[in-house]
Amino acid sequence: MRALASLLLDAALLLAFVLIGRSSHDEPLAGAWQTYWPFLVPLLVGWLITAGWQAPAAVLRTGFIVWAVTVGGGILLRLANGQGAEPSFIVVTAVVLAAFLVGWRVIAAIVRRAARPRRA
Repeated sequence: MRALASLLLDAALLLAFVLIGRSSHDEPLAGAWQTYWPFLVPLLVGWLITAGWQAPAAVLRTGFIVWAVTVGGGILLRLANGQGAEPSFIVVTAVVLAAFLVGWRVIAAIVRRAARPRRA
């Protein structure tokens, strides 16, 4: 159940990125799928590559690799599909998705560490 929740969180954060981006560029939200799918597919591939269900909250083992595959694959799919990928878009995508896909895992690790009982 934790793995499914983590995958859904990744997908929801990716959707939030798409909706925020489209909104900030005054693009209709109705076309969000066109922007979303080229990143959703590599996100799922990243989960498969890392076997993310085994350690869904792992920062490096899952989060970093899922982020890298999502950004790299998403940009490549956008280009293959005739969508733009300006350098500024690539930078913003990489930074925001790092904050989203790796960031929640970093926060979870900090919370887990803080919740551990201290040895005297």
